[in-house]
Amino acid sequence: MEKLRERSTTTQVWAAAEEFVRLFHRENPQAGDPQARLAAVRAEIAETGTYRHTPQELAHGARVAWRNSNRCIGRLYWNSLRVRDRRHIGDADALAEECFAHLREATNGGRIRPTITVFAPDTPDRPGPLIWSEQLIRYAGYGDHPSLTVGDPRNAPLTSALLALGWRGGAGTPFDLLPLVVQGVDDKPRWFDTPADAVLEVPIEHPDDPGWAEWGLRWHAVPAISNMCLEIGGIHYPAAPFNGWYMGTEIGARNLADTDRYNLLPAVGRRLGLDTSSDRSLWKDRALVELNRAVLHSYDRAGVTIADHHSESRRFLTHLAREERKGREVGADWSWIVPPISGAATPVFHRTYEDRPSATAYVHHPGARERALGRDLV
Repeated sequence: MEKLRERSTTTQVWAAAEEFVRLFHRENPQAGDPQARLAAVRAEIAETGTYRHTPQELAHGARVAWRNSNRCIGRLYWNSLRVRDRRHIGDADALAEECFAHLREATNGGRIRPTITVFAPDTPDRPGPLIWSEQLIRYAGYGDHPSLTVGDPRNAPLTSALLALGWRGGAGTPFDLLPLVVQGVDDKPRWFDTPADAVLEVPIEHPDDPGWAEWGLRWHAVPAISNMCLEIGGIHYPAAPFNGWYMGTEIGARNLADTDRYNLLPAVGRRLGLDTSSDRSLWKDRALVELNRAVLHSYDRAGVTIADHHSESRRFLTHLAREERKGREVGADWSWIVPPISGAATPVFHRTYEDRPSATAYVHHPGARERALGRDLV
């Protein structure tokens, strides 16, 4: 079990709180002068060691955290984030139910809505709840050797741990839904079967080759990150799943293509009749393009929101210009912003960025990756 996360001192909490409250009032002029609010927050921290955000502060903080996400290319839409305030929830059963409700609301029949659900925060008395699962939707991986794995190898360790805990497994297909693993306040981690009605999946077909349908490929509609902590003004919300919508390359160039994931490029290359005996034939490049075409075609055909990397790159530069006009500096991690396919053909490739830390952000706390792998779950 991971040791308790290091607690901030009241001095640290106050410094972060003051910075955030001033930011909130500066960017929301209707909130008025911040002095009264600052005095109330300082008194609350002095008495309890922490303070409670107003609903308006929570919503703005969650949106600013998205605005500050150095690895996200889709930040143009930061102010459209829907915030579900569930800070009263800390027990596992209610938390799991709200996660599934989050998926249903965010899916919105395929017109994906950027959404975050914020659960109980850490306090000086006890840590808040945790979501062990890396995303609210994950596919099982059976077996721990690449030649034997059915499903997503990334999730093979978690799958093994869940099977050891009594999960009976799915049908044994490459796309069996894993249970959601959550840990309530003062509780041990528990798993909950993911309801089929909470997950919209898209069959992956190629626009020029109907035979692709025989492979039975599919992917889910909502990429809901669930093992990052939302930090706002010195307050940590360790369970705060959030989603935007997919960029096609996340699925077609990473999830389905990476050699340590579904590794589909060799099969696609053979399907296309390419010479796969030498890298110099560029068969991987051609297969990668066709796999990404298939993903975009399939999501469009299903009426599910998805972005392409060329359009999203242009929108990111629009976001940069918009923020600069407001006098705000934008941080970015070049290695994440540049798409994993045709990078030099996108405008984000041809400039540099500064990876700026921020006090209001989504962060991976120590142990997040180990939990996502199911370590110490059994």
